[in-house]
Formats: sequence, C-alpha cells, structure tokens
Amino acid sequence: MQVLMIADIFGEPGRRVTRELLSEIKGEHKIDLCIANGENAAGGFGITPKIASQLYSAGIDIITMGNHVWDRKEILDIINDERLIRPANYPAGVPGQGYGVFTFDKGLKVGIINLCGRVYMAQIDCPFRTADKIIDGLKKQTNIIIVDMHAEVTSEKTAMGWYLDGRVSAVVGTHTHIPTADERILPGGTAYITDIGITGSLNSVIGIKKEIAIQRFLTQMPVRFEPATDNVVLAGVVIDIDEASGKARSIKRIQNK
Repeated sequence: MQVLMIADIFGEPGRRVTRELLSEIKGEHKIDLCIANGENAAGGFGITPKIASQLYSAGIDIITMGNHVWDRKEILDIINDERLIRPANYPAGVPGQGYGVFTFDKGLKVGIINLCGRVYMAQIDCPFRTADKIIDGLKKQTNIIIVDMHAEVTSEKTAMGWYLDGRVSAVVGTHTHIPTADERILPGGTAYITDIGITGSLNSVIGIKKEIAIQRFLTQMPVRFEPATDNVVLAGVVIDIDEASGKARSIKRIQNK
C-alpha cells in the first residue's frame, strides 16, 4: 500500500496548498492512505473543528497532533473523533486517543500512533514505554503500524526509529518544520525519516513571517506571530508498505507547490 504522510500544515497558507494540490498528489502516487500532522493548522497553533473538517474534505484521512494540541479550546468538541490522534503519552485521563486502528480499502487495517518527545518539551510520559504498550495490542490486529514521532531533537527521534525498527512499518518525524535528508529503510524493515518538513511557507522561520521572528530574536520582546504566505509548499513522504508483512519497501520525500 502507498501511504502519504503530510508535513505539519501551518496556518491558512498550509491549508490552502493542501486543498489545491492534495488530489493531484494522491493520484500521481496512487495513495491508499493520507495522514497529516495538523497541530499548527489554526494560525500555527492548534486546530479547530472547522479546520479539521476542511482538511478531511481536502482528502486527508487521519490527522495527528503534537505539543500544540491544546492551544485551541475548541478542540475539545472534536477530541474524541477517531480520525484525530493526539500524542499517546499524555497521562491517563486526558481526553482523546493517542492511537487507533483504521480499516481502509479491501478491509485492510492500519494502526496509527502519535507520540511526543520530551527533550526541550513538556515532561509527559515516556514515549518509548508508551509505544511498547500500544504496539503489543495493535499487533494482534494488524502488521501495518505507522508512528508520528513529534519531537524537538534529532537524537530522540533517531533513537525511536532504532527502538521500533522491525516492530512498526514507519517512524516519521515531525515538529521542527525543516526536512531532513535521512529517509531510509532500517535493517528490520521500518521506514524512517527524522523530519518531513512543513506544509506552508519556505520563506519563513518555521512557518512564521521572518520579519516577526527576527524581531523577536533581536529584542526578546513579545510579538504576535503570523503565518508567512509566500513560496508555499506541500511537503511530506510517500511510503510503500508490504500489506502482508507490514515492512516498508521504500520511502520518498516530496515537496510540491
């Protein structure tokens, strides 16, 4: 099966390019399943029910989140939607779900897990031990498991890739909005990349208007962040996964505008 994982959708520019290009990209790569990280979809911070609905209508099947999951209080209205996956390593009792098994064409089942790193981020539960607990259960239902590892530092994401190699189909890094050139199939058959980049403006500071971000660095004064609107791209990866074994055959970076 062909899986498209779309990089962090940043604000209205990212949503717009998704609406404009997604159908063509899915057709070109014969995509069976489309996942997107949507934690920056509402102006760069969080997501709302209206925006989630727009992304589903554009052709996205599952939305994963990250450390900005709670930035918009409106998310509580949709947090229990099975198509919206927030980080699984939040403590017990937090609303929503951190993983799920979804049935697609011909009855094919796919497990999807969202994890959040802890280095330079909130000290929530251990993503490694959380993954262990979830994967054991998912393996009883499907061999195809995709992990969105939303983390700040490359070392934590790389460690997760090696830790889960051979146990999941793919470990895809998100959060830093800068694509890395280390996509590969690990020895155990797991597709891996440290970060898939941004669906938003390349002429920006991780999606924010560069002038605003630079002013913040120069003065250390509070500023109102705004999404940049020029040189907007849709980025991500296409992963080819063997349906029987769940092992990845290839992973390819894409960047369209």
